Amino acid sequence: MSAQPAVRIWNAPASYDLGGSLRVLRRGPYDPCFRAEGGAVWRGTRTPAGPATLRITAGGRLEPADPADPAEASGCAGGSAGSVPVRAEAWGPGGDWCLERLPSLLGADDDPSAFVPHHRLTREAHRRHPGLRLARTGLVMEALIPSVLEQKVTTHEAYRAWRLLVRRYGERAPGPHDDLYVMPDARGWCRVPSWEWHRAGVDDKRSATVVRAAQRAPRLEEAASMELAAAMRRLQLIPGIGPWTAAETLQRSNGDPDALTVGDLHLPRIVGYSLTGARDTDDAAMLELLAPYEGQRHRAARLILLAGRAPARREPRFPIGNIARL
Repeated sequence: MSAQPAVRIWNAPASYDLGGSLRVLRRGPYDPCFRAEGGAVWRGTRTPAGPATLRITAGGRLEPADPADPAEASGCAGGSAGSVPVRAEAWGPGGDWCLERLPSLLGADDDPSAFVPHHRLTREAHRRHPGLRLARTGLVMEALIPSVLEQKVTTHEAYRAWRLLVRRYGERAPGPHDDLYVMPDARGWCRVPSWEWHRAGVDDKRSATVVRAAQRAPRLEEAASMELAAAMRRLQLIPGIGPWTAAETLQRSNGDPDALTVGDLHLPRIVGYSLTGARDTDDAAMLELLAPYEGQRHRAARLILLAGRAPARREPRFPIGNIARL
């Protein structure tokens, strides 16, 4: 039997979308660190205090808080009119760290009202998704390593590599879930043998970038409390980490509404097609289109993607490689 979890309850806005807000943290449908089951979101995570498991549910009738339980009393179980109770249960050495930062993870620091639509499509998407909040994990390495694995390969290849490496070199997440994992710590990433990177389909360039980042993990984790420009500079001091990887990381670790992904194969064309109908938009044209959203460009891009408009493919899909056969 697992030890009883620590509990915290946070009252979210009435329209809050738990799954939509946290889905960006999932690396593929078989992410060993993320499960969405029976209305609950499970996360296996490595915190500065150690590994932890979070089980998060939203809505439903909750019992009043037990004033003798500090973790339960830290939230308000009763809720208030126009709010949704979000309940988090935590296991493991890092559980208290996770519960202390639960509101930030769920998007309490995010302010969607700061977004001003400048196009009909973004206005409609903003209206249709009032519960979307930008999650902030406060954990840089957790977001950085899978972003490095996603560099210049298909998502299928990247998700497979993440899954294989975490299951082999990570550890079982604490608590009752029997198929949830926590990624390796910095030392663990540095100890992955070259042939295991190869077997997971990760080339030398990406594996070397992960190792360099892991060797400087404490300095990189400091970026979680920096402003966007300084955080981008800090991450890009590591060879192999460019603007694309840095933005993908800070969108999750910092919940930054302006961390726009530049250098993506598909995003510029989707943005251009959605806003103007153009099919050949590049990064420069995308930045020009999103200039009116400065300070909220990442949110604008998220809403555009949620709108579901995309140009038809005119070229073959990116080929799936298999370096393990080489």
